Amino acid sequence: FVVHGHIWFLLHDNKRPHTATLVKRFLDQHGVTELSHPPYSPDLSPMDFLLLPKLKGTLKGRQFTDIAYIQAAVIRELKAIPVEEFSRTFDDLYMRCQRCIVYDGDYFEGL
Repeated sequence: FVVHGHIWFLLHDNKRPHTATLVKRFLDQHGVTELSHPPYSPDLSPMDFLLLPKLKGTLKGRQFTDIAYIQAAVIRELKAIPVEEFSRTFDDLYMRCQRCIVYDGDYFEGL
């Protein structure tokens, strides 16, 4: 999948909504390359080890009157994450995957 000269890949956790026939058809039609990912592995999901903890930390304790305020706050916080942090996160993901390969998918600590 190429957008503006960049190759894109899709990393998801293989849960049912992501593997539905309609979704698979869309991805195939648009030439999206999917990366294999074990289900229920938050240690290998940038959403789980970067974005959700960061959002939780910045939004914790705040009260919102409606969904629009929540959406605006989340978007603001996501835009505040420096591009370099995303780059480091994907370097970290690479190291996490390498470690998973070394341990043959078994549990390990110390990421």
